[in-house]
Amino acid sequence: MPNHKIDPNKWIDLYSDYLFNYTITRVNDRVIAQDLVSETFLAGLKSMKNFKGEASERTWLVSILKRKVIDYYRKINSNKGKAEVRMSYNSDNETEGDWLEERVADPFDKTAEDQIENTELADAIDSCLSKLPKKQAKIFEMKTILNYETETICNELEITSSNLWVIIHRARVSMADCLQNNWF
Repeated sequence: MPNHKIDPNKWIDLYSDYLFNYTITRVNDRVIAQDLVSETFLAGLKSMKNFKGEASERTWLVSILKRKVIDYYRKINSNKGKAEVRMSYNSDNETEGDWLEERVADPFDKTAEDQIENTELADAIDSCLSKLPKKQAKIFEMKTILNYETETICNELEITSSNLWVIIHRARVSMADCLQNNWF
């Protein structure tokens, strides 16, 4: 088997944004997405000797990340339905003979407050997106929201991939600033 050179020192610069965007669309939690990307890089370092070069480094890292996302959902779903229920018998004078029931909150139970917050966030994103220049907004939406492949966007809009990433970066910075001012 030939020795395939991979350079983990460049992974963060080359792949972290892509892997983060891939992850955030699947877990919808910034901290968890960051953790999963970090775990992916760590797993990649540990299994560098298994890299065969049959795919690009990015494709290889995405395949590791996919398994990390699947493992994440397996873990949280294995705990689902295992909410602890404790009952105790009160024997003080005031509540003599009453049973108390304590339940652990179900993290998957969406409240009306959560729904309102999600609606407000969607409105804030739409508002910030509408403030971007048209081309920037279109590219941001295609790449980040609709999850189009880089090559598809470049072909459709007749731009280079490096131009695409510059536009994406600028759009992300603008969106982050706008959301910081209008949402948080």
